[in-house]
Amino acid sequence: MTGRPSYNGLMKYRHVATTVAAVVLAAAPAFAARPMTIADLLAAVRVSEPQLSPDGKAVAFVRTTTDVAAGKRNADIWVVRADGSAAPKLLVGGEKAENSPRWSPDGRHLAFISSRGGDMQIYMADADGGNIRQVTTIATGVQPPMVFSPDSTMLAFVSDVKTGEDTPANVHVLTRLLYRHWDEWRENVRHHVFVVPAVGGEARDLTPGDFDAPPTQQEDAAIVFTPDSKEVVFVSNHEGNDKEAYTTNNDVWSVPVGGGPARRLTTNPAADVQPQFTPDGKWMIVRAQRRPQFESDRWYLDVYDRATGRKRTVFESPDLSVSDFTLSRDGAMIVFTATSDGTDNLYAVPVAGGVPVRLAAGGAISAPQMGADFVVVSKSTLTAPAELFRIAHGGATTQITHENDSWLKDVAFEKPESRTAPGAGGAPIQYWLIRPPNFDASKKYPVVFLIHGGPQGDWGDGWSYRWNPSLWAAQGWVVAAPNPRGSTGFGQKFVDDISQDWAGKVMIDLDAVFDAVVKLPYVDANRQGVAGASYGGYAVDWLITHTDRFKAAVSHDGVFNLESMALATEEGWFTQWEFGGLPWSGTAKEQFAKFSPHRYSANIKTPTLVITNLLDFRVPVDQGLQLFTALRLRGVQSEALVFEDEGHWVLKPSNSKLWHEKVFAWMNRFLK
Repeated sequence: MTGRPSYNGLMKYRHVATTVAAVVLAAAPAFAARPMTIADLLAAVRVSEPQLSPDGKAVAFVRTTTDVAAGKRNADIWVVRADGSAAPKLLVGGEKAENSPRWSPDGRHLAFISSRGGDMQIYMADADGGNIRQVTTIATGVQPPMVFSPDSTMLAFVSDVKTGEDTPANVHVLTRLLYRHWDEWRENVRHHVFVVPAVGGEARDLTPGDFDAPPTQQEDAAIVFTPDSKEVVFVSNHEGNDKEAYTTNNDVWSVPVGGGPARRLTTNPAADVQPQFTPDGKWMIVRAQRRPQFESDRWYLDVYDRATGRKRTVFESPDLSVSDFTLSRDGAMIVFTATSDGTDNLYAVPVAGGVPVRLAAGGAISAPQMGADFVVVSKSTLTAPAELFRIAHGGATTQITHENDSWLKDVAFEKPESRTAPGAGGAPIQYWLIRPPNFDASKKYPVVFLIHGGPQGDWGDGWSYRWNPSLWAAQGWVVAAPNPRGSTGFGQKFVDDISQDWAGKVMIDLDAVFDAVVKLPYVDANRQGVAGASYGGYAVDWLITHTDRFKAAVSHDGVFNLESMALATEEGWFTQWEFGGLPWSGTAKEQFAKFSPHRYSANIKTPTLVITNLLDFRVPVDQGLQLFTALRLRGVQSEALVFEDEGHWVLKPSNSKLWHEKVFAWMNRFLK
């Protein structure tokens, strides 16, 4: 298709929300036979990483399947016509994983990352998936992000580079902070940006030095070529050893493709990420925050004039925090996603500035890909995994993949309901209410409250493969998923209200939702359960040390002892911002003492299942072990699961199966 999208044309997308909802509802059966099962969740086909071809006719995507019995997953690259006129077909596949598909700008080839030869390396295929050849042979393997140069002759990617001496396999020698991240030790390696000819050859390290490029916490969309293919632009934190663990000062840098000194392009003391350029090279757009050390600050869109270096912000109002963005093909329009009121929506705004227009709403929309007069997105809901949709000029919406229709048609879902309850200061607290399948209003049901992590996160109208509210409701419970203070999508002040107040207004908000839900005529107030992970686990730990209202609790990777957590978690800026300093400093000392659940252990009476993982470096394993010890010493019914091969999340299929079985059995034991 040809032509350029105009702003007035894009405004017509405002009608898309109703159309998208109609498409999803039309696909759902009026009467379904059975509740959703753990096997359904594990075996669901995962659709991700949509990549629109340069001619706008095809969308490559990653299709991941799971062999539940064997406990294995496999990712292949499939392709579907962008207009949805034909079923998807396999493009590149095999027994090994293939991911990160990237079309060459000339449309002739598709690059991807695969383990088909052992380590993850870059491979190239013709546009039809044939003639596959290996591009890189780098000893440390290839990591995303990976991008093509605009002239299709080069690829930039990330690989690890050793920065210290080799040590025995059973010893970690630490010489700086940020020596581990999420679930891996990184004491003597750094992310570096490499460039390699697209036809293969020697890969060149463009970012030598003792720093990460990109930073470990901002790996996605952190590399891009300039439109003339002469420079690679990347994100990096150059604050230096130890300091980088206590700062979010990620800046945008540029280096010639042939190598040489890097040049800093942004000087914002807070985070700058995801650089993109208009096709004419005149403007660079960056997603940026304003407050240093606060990783949950609002994300703005800043535009830099490359000739003068001057910066301007695309929009200040409304109070939307930009999640992901892309440019129209003429470079005049930005299409972006942002969370609002429990949904992840699609918006458009001119690069020149203006008021964003909502193009599509409802569900969880992500990964926008801009065609000449349409947008391809990934979209899920609380009752359906992610699929690909095409939103055309004028608002017509087409679902172009249907990878999970075969089992969804047999499963009963009650439509999730968005409600509010008056929280602290009368603020409306939004929550999702999900009734069990084949709901009977004349019956009384147990209720389980799910508390999200972050704390700056949210329960949205989206599918999750880890904590899936619809699967919890399928156990025969009413499920309530509240968005209290700290939740994203309700304005930045609402987000800010939890910092240095971890168990203040937020707990009033949660109590308001608890009280509202148990008053429903079909809810049994004598059978309440609560579960959460990360900050959600902290909230569970706080609740069970301050109330006896719950018959059962599940605390997954929850913060229990704030003082020990502050000096063990890998990203130091988090606890420093959230509590105003370190445990020994000023008023922060009072914060750590006031809001740490472990200090109230004498009050615990609620039967609790504790889950903690050896590779969780965000909320280290001792947090869960301390809670379990306190429970046992108090004589409270309790069990603990400690996964040796999982980090902050339980991801492996066999582990996920066990996790769900244990968690649901624990709740059933006390809520029957």
